[in-house]
Amino acid sequence: MLQLENQLTEAVSSACNSLYGSRPSDTQISIQSTRSEFQGDRTVVVFPFARLAGKSPEETGKEIGAYLVKQEKIIVDFQVVKGFLNLSISDEYWAHALNQAILQKNFGRKTPGSKSQIMVEYSSPNTNKPLHLGHLRNIFLGYSVAEILKAAGHDVVKVQIINDRGIHICKSMIAWKLFGNGETPSSTGEKGDKLVGRYYVSFDKQFKAEVKALMSSGTDKDTAEAQAPILLAARDLLHKWEAEDPEVRALWSMMNGWVYDGFDYTYGEMGVDFDKLYYESNTYLTGKSQVEAGLASGAFKQRDDNSIWVDLSDVGLDEKLLLRKDGTSVYMTQDIGTAILRFKDYPALDRQVYTVGNEQEYHFKVLFEILAKLGLEQASRCHHLSYGMVELPEGKMKSREGTVVDADDIMAEMKTTAEQLARDAGKLENIPEEDRDSLYKNVGYGALKYFLLRVDPKKSMMFDPKASIDFIGNTGPYIQFNYVRARSVLRNAGIDDIASLTPLSPVHLDDVERALLMAALSLPSVIEEAAKSYDPSLVANLCYDITKSYSRWYQDHPIIKEEDEAIRNIRLALCYLCSNAVKTGMSLLGVSMPERM
Repeated sequence: MLQLENQLTEAVSSACNSLYGSRPSDTQISIQSTRSEFQGDRTVVVFPFARLAGKSPEETGKEIGAYLVKQEKIIVDFQVVKGFLNLSISDEYWAHALNQAILQKNFGRKTPGSKSQIMVEYSSPNTNKPLHLGHLRNIFLGYSVAEILKAAGHDVVKVQIINDRGIHICKSMIAWKLFGNGETPSSTGEKGDKLVGRYYVSFDKQFKAEVKALMSSGTDKDTAEAQAPILLAARDLLHKWEAEDPEVRALWSMMNGWVYDGFDYTYGEMGVDFDKLYYESNTYLTGKSQVEAGLASGAFKQRDDNSIWVDLSDVGLDEKLLLRKDGTSVYMTQDIGTAILRFKDYPALDRQVYTVGNEQEYHFKVLFEILAKLGLEQASRCHHLSYGMVELPEGKMKSREGTVVDADDIMAEMKTTAEQLARDAGKLENIPEEDRDSLYKNVGYGALKYFLLRVDPKKSMMFDPKASIDFIGNTGPYIQFNYVRARSVLRNAGIDDIASLTPLSPVHLDDVERALLMAALSLPSVIEEAAKSYDPSLVANLCYDITKSYSRWYQDHPIIKEEDEAIRNIRLALCYLCSNAVKTGMSLLGVSMPERM
């Protein structure tokens, strides 16, 4: 709908110039969709022009409205409500706009690579535990933002940084050495990431038991936590890993390999992918060298215990540890290295977008300031896509205590629920047996993705599996069901080539039809806005708005049985456009649309 807004903006500017001898600036011209209780399709805010006219807003609106009806063919009527000018757009315009939209091969999408290159990081798990519900929002959000940016014309690079080293990894390693008895995914039949995650939980249980024992013998809590034997053993493994001890590196490589196999399976089920993987075990060395360079330049300071820090008090932040006193690195070290390596790997990169939860907002403020202190020109091109947490009715999840909702488990549950609903509703008679598993995944996974993406990323949310898969309301299955209904109409009408309906003859569209058409035509502008704001919920809720309007329209407007050929063709074209727009929008959320259900 940007084309219509641009056309009206120019028409209003010309009207003011002709009537009052002066053109308002584009920022003074505000054009909005007309509210449903008023006549018209588009509303112009008149208040800024009253000063040019030297008249009241109402009188100014009437003069501009009369001028536009006389001079602009697409404007057929107007109404002034206080300082607002409501314009009615001609049936010819809407028929032309619908005609153009249905003939566009990739309606809503711009030419790939026609805009700047943007890197989107998402997922970025630790290799000491499987993916969980919190990861699902991260992964679906990052993937969707990447797809939306791509649809807006950007050259997108999808990446993740795999946190494959550090004390958390060593905790799983030492627990497996102590309690594992050599078990492997092959010997247990357990998915690799789950097996390793189980030993992370085992570490925490043993650690707490050792702390309790030390405290019972008179040791204070802080000392007991620092001196727990299993923690000291994990720290020893970390030192040996950084010293490239062959035995420790072999154990690390083996256990990480189990985790990667598990991750790959889960990513495949999710339908997400990456263009490049970065590993902390590689990037932390670049980070360490950059910290040392910053120390040499005076950007960083070394304390008496040999630890290296940066003082960011000049920008309202605190001091931050960059290297421990024993020379081992911290998360910030590898993040420095990763950022620098990425700009080197992709010289044309305009922006890096980090999809990370809002509990890390301070971390990224510090990171970007450190990059600036190191003289990285691209520091200002880094953006933290901060999002709220996903919670359950039982409260916050904790990986180390084993209270997380496993990603594989929740996806399997959604698929099973979709199957049960289909069987209970008796909807499987016309679905071949070989297509049913794919249908269950489309509906179940689609419900999960849509539910997590329909909410503004900045907001925290409560996940409700039952509500997400309801076939009524703002849900993925509701949208999928109405999409299938629209495609069924086109099949029953024998529409193999939508071009066979064109050119469309103008017919009068009632308020319901106009609202439906305008919602569908707004897809390109909504994609553009979602790309600018990194907000897939805009696309998700447009898909729902189109679907809701379509369902209402479908009930009261005959399509195949309509006897007037011009009206029938318009309605078939509208049916095609709406289903096509929804399919495109939902694909940007990673949701597949079934043709039958």
